[in-house]
Amino acid sequence: MTNDPLLHPLLDGDRRALSRAITLVESTRPDHRDRAMALLAALPDRQALRIGLSGTPGVGKSSFIEAFGMMLTGQGLRVAVLAVDPSSTRSGGSILGDKTRMERLSRDPRAFIRPSPSSAVLGGVARRTREAIRLCEAAGHDVVLVETVGVGQSEVLVAGMTDLFVLLLAPAGGDELQGVKRGIMEVADLILVNKADGELLAPARRTVADYAGALRLLRKRPQDPDGFPKALPVSALTGDGLTRAWDEMRALADWRRETGHQDRARAAQAQDWFTAELRAALLARLQTPEAKAQVAALGARVAAGALPPALAAQQVLDWLDGT
Repeated sequence: MTNDPLLHPLLDGDRRALSRAITLVESTRPDHRDRAMALLAALPDRQALRIGLSGTPGVGKSSFIEAFGMMLTGQGLRVAVLAVDPSSTRSGGSILGDKTRMERLSRDPRAFIRPSPSSAVLGGVARRTREAIRLCEAAGHDVVLVETVGVGQSEVLVAGMTDLFVLLLAPAGGDELQGVKRGIMEVADLILVNKADGELLAPARRTVADYAGALRLLRKRPQDPDGFPKALPVSALTGDGLTRAWDEMRALADWRRETGHQDRARAAQAQDWFTAELRAALLARLQTPEAKAQVAALGARVAAGALPPALAAQQVLDWLDGT
């Protein structure tokens, strides 16, 4: 058990302590990593509903999250939003600033919003998103929303750390089906067509029908009850469809929990987390000045044709074993 001064305020739901704890786990300083690992090891096993959210640029992810989050906090739930922003290439910091894009939700005492830079990490999620989720759960949040940078081939990684994956789309013709990666369609549990209001209501309904048809053509997944995955219309502007979307999310999460799918999925996610951490630790060993010099020297010999690539790689590994 750690005596970290952040632990008890964090467990009591103090938002400042949660912010400081996430800053701690995002730090790359060795002493901070040691402290962060001790803090994470001391956390109790509290579980929230983890929801990943992705969508094409301009679809209104922030508007949807604010409206959806306000609805949940209005029901007495505590909501955490981990919004992963594109990183500044100059400072490495977050450049969109989700708190300014979700002003009402950021002022809600039952909500917590944390924009984090993606830091060029593939998958649209920050390097320490998994640990941030654990901290939000320990702080007593009932729902953790992970908003990702956008729709991309590698962004399906977010589905590997959440219980539900929601794809948010805008009203459009069926041609937009070609613009959404099949891999993301295959991991989506719920497709929500936003902006289903006013003049866009009819196009939104047609889009829902298009995607519902496309989903029926996908291979049946063992983690889905009858009727899932499905497509629904929502409006962040009017709030229409938000209650039904939440009901569908809960119904799916309850079914997976009762049938054991959630426990098996979380166990697999924990193993993936371990593998990712191990891979990152091994790569970090190659970032020391000595390792970089060794790799550069062997790389030059490979480029000159004096050494086969496989043998050079083995010599790097042998050198690491000897250090």
